[in-house]
Amino acid sequence: MVSHAPIYKLTPRADWLEAEATGRFEGAPVDLADGFIHLSTGAQLRETARRHFAGVVPLVMVAVDPAPLGEALRWEPSRGGDLFPHLYAPLPLDAVLYVEDIPVDADGAHVFPASVR
Repeated sequence: MVSHAPIYKLTPRADWLEAEATGRFEGAPVDLADGFIHLSTGAQLRETARRHFAGVVPLVMVAVDPAPLGEALRWEPSRGGDLFPHLYAPLPLDAVLYVEDIPVDADGAHVFPASVR
């Protein structure tokens, strides 16, 4: 699957601050256990947050340009057979387009920018 749209990594802010300090993102504990960094498309992001990041505050959304990831990025079936981007290498920080805090609403649900689809 070839896509030029950004893909996204959700992670607690503290994990991302550590990545910025060290200059590389190796992945969250679940990524390290699974052997790849779990990423999502814009369309998959809200469900990923609901299923795997409920109650995680502060949470950041890392927007990633898939092009420089090369063959380390694989699109593999996951939830309901949907293809998810998985990165089989550390995430190079120069592939990061931007990082945005994801707030929660009064019910505790994460609120994403309308531009992310």
